[in-house]
Amino acid sequence: MTRSIQFLSTLGPASMNDRVIRRLTGLGVTLFRINLSHTTMEQLPGAIETIRASTDVPICLDSEGAQIRTGWIEAGAVTLAEHALLTFPRLPHPGDATAVNLYPPYAIDLLVEGDLVSIDFNSVLVQIIEINEDGAVARVLQGGQVGRNKAITVERQVPLQALSDKDREAVAYGVSVGIQDFALSFAQSAGDVDSLRALTGKDARIISKIECRAGLQNLEAIAIASDAILIDRGDLSREFPIERVPPLQKKIIRTAQSVSRPCYVATNLLESMVTAISPTRAEVNDIFNTLQDGADGLVLAAETAIGAYPIECASMIARMIRQQEEASPPEDIGDFLPVSLLAEPVGGKLIIRGDVTEIPDGLPSLAVGLTDIMDCRQFTIGAYSPLQGFMDRETLESVIADYRLPSGDPWTLPVVLQADREAARQISAGNPLALKGPDGDIQALMDVTDVYEPDLDRLLVDWFGTSSDSHPGVARVRKAGPVFIAGPVRLTAAASSLFRDYALTPAQTRSIFSHKGWNRVVGFHTRNAPHRAHEFIQLAAMEQASADGLLISPVIGPKKPGDFEADAVLGAYQAVLNAGIYPKGRAVLAAFATWSRYAGPREAVFTALCRRNMGCSHFILGRDHTGVGDFYAPDANVRLFDQLGDIGITPLFFDEIAFDSNQGSFGPASAITDPASISGTEVRERLRSGRALPSWFMRTEAQQALFEMIGRGEAVFHTE
Repeated sequence: MTRSIQFLSTLGPASMNDRVIRRLTGLGVTLFRINLSHTTMEQLPGAIETIRASTDVPICLDSEGAQIRTGWIEAGAVTLAEHALLTFPRLPHPGDATAVNLYPPYAIDLLVEGDLVSIDFNSVLVQIIEINEDGAVARVLQGGQVGRNKAITVERQVPLQALSDKDREAVAYGVSVGIQDFALSFAQSAGDVDSLRALTGKDARIISKIECRAGLQNLEAIAIASDAILIDRGDLSREFPIERVPPLQKKIIRTAQSVSRPCYVATNLLESMVTAISPTRAEVNDIFNTLQDGADGLVLAAETAIGAYPIECASMIARMIRQQEEASPPEDIGDFLPVSLLAEPVGGKLIIRGDVTEIPDGLPSLAVGLTDIMDCRQFTIGAYSPLQGFMDRETLESVIADYRLPSGDPWTLPVVLQADREAARQISAGNPLALKGPDGDIQALMDVTDVYEPDLDRLLVDWFGTSSDSHPGVARVRKAGPVFIAGPVRLTAAASSLFRDYALTPAQTRSIFSHKGWNRVVGFHTRNAPHRAHEFIQLAAMEQASADGLLISPVIGPKKPGDFEADAVLGAYQAVLNAGIYPKGRAVLAAFATWSRYAGPREAVFTALCRRNMGCSHFILGRDHTGVGDFYAPDANVRLFDQLGDIGITPLFFDEIAFDSNQGSFGPASAITDPASISGTEVRERLRSGRALPSWFMRTEAQQALFEMIGRGEAVFHTE
């Protein structure tokens, strides 16, 4: 049984905002830390409110604890020259190269002449040479830069209070607003833990931080008195040689385990990523070995508090945790694939079936249409995962009745192969079948598992909500024949070369997303050229989902008369992308070689599940998505998604969007007094006649691409 690894993240200037907090939550952060050493009492209420407005993840107040720090420095930092004198005055001082205050102020009274004092992780070393009524005087033995609020370490152990006055005030406030998690910095004894618990109440959870000699000396007693232990390797390295920290870390983890307390590890996990977008190999190895040693949690500090890449850091930690939590590590070197944080494919993995290399002679064959070949391709590249081929009776009945496959995985749309009775006469279960395309070539081979005739009228009502032939989906199913043929399929070389323009397989989209560092991706399904209302929806959805990127996924299969041709849609979108309309590096265009069934809510969920297989975490659903005419109620899609619950991809619903000419902006048509809109008929007429559409309706770049196609005599609208 694998253990659950905790993920703690410190919030600060780089991350104390709604977008980052929501992203960190989505990446699995289990506790958000507020560092009181860098948060004033005036800032604390606002910080708590900001976090709670963005997430339900608990907050931990991390005390200043028993430590000495530099006080205010006017310039932010000063450089101390070797052999110079430095004063630690008792009275407030602006802070410069000659004098710096200490915090807490009583720390001066703990110093004695001869003490060696290091400042800011040994960057500066001074010796106390005089104590007087004005303060302490030191000589600089090793010069360097000193900043404000930096840690100070005295060579010998000095008796510091476990909690500062500010800590006590912050804890009292935290308790008053329902904070339940507290961290005790520089825990020196079990008594220190008891002192904090007396303030928090017995039900609070206390994490004791081991970062000083006294803490190590009293480790077992501190662990027993605490709810968890946290190793702060940074401060620990101020009191012990850095080469001793790794064995000390192992010792602390073992001790915590021996008394059944979780142990977390902090500091420098991804230090390079404070300024770089990728970690070093040494850092990744350190994290892996830390988890292998038995650490129960990882803590990001500066990486998410002040670093340039808080989300990327959290993504890296999330991948390391997911790898550690795998039931069993891969054994075959070919199975060492990237650890993905993208949405899991339906059924748990992409079903990818290789092409047929040899076609046996004398196989029975069936002539099929282009749409059937398109379905075959989607089976084999994993877009329809976990389906491997056309549905048998059991699967079809399960999908129709329960909106799920027999396995329990969500699936709402029948994907079937039909034939008339005469063509099906030679076909039987247990035998292979060659599927021939419109050109007569064998496009796919099928291992037939079932041949059956469902009650077509009943099926059509359950599938489309009607049996009327005025519904294009109903008419198509009736025309295709009463016999359904089921079984897994594989493509031949002839078929595998089709539909390649702009098309990307689910494995490829996932690879692209991973390369870009995306794990939260919004999918957009369309059969139209880009217009400004769609652009508004796409950008709003990215903001709503706190997404890394957008997958623009136009359908390139057969359309109904009046629809944009696939080349027109792709060309117009490429023109908009080239113009830099979308946020830089955050949009990918990938055609989806499938076709519209006009099945309303069932197809809406199906299109979402296909984008889940492509790696999307969210999916846009606009007004009348995948519907036709008045066959489906305006809220039908919402109701089906609500009925299904969590299907592994989050729907983002949008009502009709219109342009408000008074405000010069877009918004829900229902909220605009005089919404401006253009009909599809008018779009076609204007484009065919060379008359430009208003810029609020369609970008000039998109229109220009379409006009150029028309000028070359290329079809922009489907006519058959």
